Amino acid sequence: MNYIFVSQAAEKWGVSERSARNYCKVGRVAGAFVKGKAWRIPEDASKPTRKNARLPESKTLLDVLRTEKAAGLPGGIYHKLQTELTYNSNHIEGSRLTFEQTRYIFETNTIGVDERSLNVDDILETINHFRCIDAVIDNAQNCLSEKFIKLLHATLKNGTGDSRLDWFNVGEYKGLPNEVGGKATTEPERVSGEISVLLREYNKKEKVLLEDIIDFHARFEKIHPFQDGNGRVGRLIMLKECLKNDIVPFIIDESLKLYYYRDLDQWPRERGYLIDTCLTAQDRFKAWLDYFRISYI
Repeated sequence: MNYIFVSQAAEKWGVSERSARNYCKVGRVAGAFVKGKAWRIPEDASKPTRKNARLPESKTLLDVLRTEKAAGLPGGIYHKLQTELTYNSNHIEGSRLTFEQTRYIFETNTIGVDERSLNVDDILETINHFRCIDAVIDNAQNCLSEKFIKLLHATLKNGTGDSRLDWFNVGEYKGLPNEVGGKATTEPERVSGEISVLLREYNKKEKVLLEDIIDFHARFEKIHPFQDGNGRVGRLIMLKECLKNDIVPFIIDESLKLYYYRDLDQWPRERGYLIDTCLTAQDRFKAWLDYFRISYI
């Protein structure tokens, strides 16, 4: 019998090398084995079918989120998404609230106070982020627009200390230059034009893939259109576009934070780094979908 390598199987099956390798690792390719450090795959092996391939009548993740949101259902995927994304996205940006405090605020709309002092803006931005996720779910199927992006920022920063600063421009683009990671971003007077170009190029795509969403995010963060809150708004946009295009979302957590920042800096010189980090996070989200018995492609 003749054998081929992972790269050849991936090309034959029309999948990424990562997916082909995972098929082998979990025993879904009959006759595949490791020789040295490389997988050997029977030349006539067929592409494994997805165990969780969604049937035509199955509900999408967006359907489930909307149903659970409307019902106020505790303990489901809507609850999981709200607490995990809000905690991790805020935590990346410096929020000192713990996961348990974040979860408690979502579940009870109250604050559990311990011996530590809590930052009022951390609390407000946590509550506001819950509302941003609701806005994403409600508007997921709409075309991504400048108006919606500004709405996310206005919702996130509503009532915070930043909203009381005249120069901060809550819900509007930045008026002062800023840096990210010590590197210059787009000048304030050029932001509107660059965002318009980015949206025009993105929205004309007939079929949006995961890589397109990641590319939009990396370019959005490079522009850094708002005075603050760009990372959280950018990750909310990725959630919206994943839900719209029936792509499994992903959440960047603490374990991926440094890779995420490195990968954004490397894009587009090396696209593979950020894609791989997002795929790792997506695998974790798929495990949640498996647990809640929500099918996906």
